[in-house]
Amino acid sequence: MDKLHWTKDIFGSKLELREDGNLIGNIRWENMVSSRAQAMINGKLFVLNREFFLSKLEIYDANDQSLLGMVMINLFNPRSDAVINGKCFGLEIQNFWQSRWSWKFNGTEIITYTSNEFITKEKGEIELFTTLNDDTEILILLGLFVRNQFVLLMLLLLFIAILIIV
Repeated sequence: MDKLHWTKDIFGSKLELREDGNLIGNIRWENMVSSRAQAMINGKLFVLNREFFLSKLEIYDANDQSLLGMVMINLFNPRSDAVINGKCFGLEIQNFWQSRWSWKFNGTEIITYTSNEFITKEKGEIELFTTLNDDTEILILLGLFVRNQFVLLMLLLLFIAILIIV
């Protein structure tokens, strides 16, 4: 089992992905609330895109702009599916605070994410229960992008709640 570590400033626009302390990838948003991001993992470049208020998240090859994967998110259903290279993977958000989520293939967890901190910096671990290949690299980036979008939504809801109270 391999472990990766990720960090992102809570109000920042850059997430870093490390393996054994070495930087192996990142995601850079245009700004903190952007629906679009550039990503890199193991030297491969990708574009991530969110359409219409979080529901559809896509990942593209940055070189030829081909769609590599897509996941539809429903805030009221913690499970979603993504098809990558003809294989169906299941995304499961495992708690309300989105501090644990995973990708499954044929019902078996292949990638799990945990978030350890939420005050000034988000950080966490990614455990791989499969080999690191093109499919898992795409899933790793999509899973981190999904998490960021949920955090933005939670911050927006908190902001709205504060405005209503005040």
